[in-house]
Formats: sequence, C-alpha cells, structure tokens
Amino acid sequence: MIELEGNIAGWLSFQSFFSGRAAYDATAEISIYLDPSFQRRGLGHKLLSQAISTGPALGLNTLVALIFAHNQPSLRLFSKFNFQRWGYFPRIAQLSGIERDLVIVGKRISPFLSQESP
Repeated sequence: MIELEGNIAGWLSFQSFFSGRAAYDATAEISIYLDPSFQRRGLGHKLLSQAISTGPALGLNTLVALIFAHNQPSLRLFSKFNFQRWGYFPRIAQLSGIERDLVIVGKRISPFLSQESP
C-alpha cells in the first residue's frame, strides 16, 4: 500500500493463481490499483517493481496479471517491465453494459528448478 497526502494512493496484491492446485503454488496473479487522483506519478512503476523484487522471497517464480484490453496505461506499464502477452480472451467480461476483452500478461521472475527424475 502507498499512502500520500494522508490518503491511500494505491495498493498491490498477490493472489493465488488457480487456487488449490499445488502445481501453481509458485505462480501469483498480481493486481495494482491506483486512486485516479494519484495516477501518472510513477506509483504504478514503484508498486510493480516492488512486486518483481519481492516475489522470489515469497517463493514465486512467475507473475501473471489480467488486464482489460482497453486499459492501455496498465498494458504499457507491464510492457515496460518486460511482461509478455500470454493470453487474450475476446469479449469475456461486461463493464457498464460494454463487452470487454481481457489480456493476460506474464513474466518469469526467478528460474524454475526442475524436480524431474532422471
């Protein structure tokens, strides 16, 4: 969470990816929210940087984000941190009566250690 001027300016959260499936324990979905009055101040950059640097200490090796395709500022932010487009779901959601597309972006933040037997 980031507080500025006595207000919550924004926050970052890690959520289970496919909750309950052990195969995905090292993957987290990240969400970033910035209050509109605090946008365009570099706070999203700060929060995403923190997520990437903190992730490995939390046992994470992959981060994914689900972003509406019309949210170009968020897509640009994640692109600056070399997140790649891993999925696209056309017209999967409705916001205020408008069908919206969803983009899934992802990034490896630490190497995967194979547990396969020889």
